[in-house]
Amino acid sequence: MKFLIILLILFSTTSLAFADTGYVSAQISSDVNTLTVGNQIMITADISNNQNTQQSFAYLTQVKDEHQAVISLSWLTGSLSPRQSFSPAQSWIPTESGLYVIEIFVWESIDNPEALSPPLSMTVTVVDPNT
Repeated sequence: MKFLIILLILFSTTSLAFADTGYVSAQISSDVNTLTVGNQIMITADISNNQNTQQSFAYLTQVKDEHQAVISLSWLTGSLSPRQSFSPAQSWIPTESGLYVIEIFVWESIDNPEALSPPLSMTVTVVDPNT
């Protein structure tokens, strides 16, 4: 059975939050889900190959607005050796205030969206300090 453990870490200039789905559990710190318009956000996940074989993967990050429209989509592909870990990061700069959902997917490949791990999801609020 193919299975990767991923740990989502959301970095901004003033906050840190995480969700761990390695064993289908999640935890999100409630005091760090507010971000600021114009500040770069680094969406980082720790990916671990807990198998005894090489594993190719595609790491996707997606940001949706409160209307479920995808406003940011990025991905990278790679391969993990047995027991190897990797911490990819994708950046996002919110341009408007509102409620957003950040999602991370780890798939076999872009052409084969077979999940290697459960998806991660985090809801954040973006505020504009000038309004």
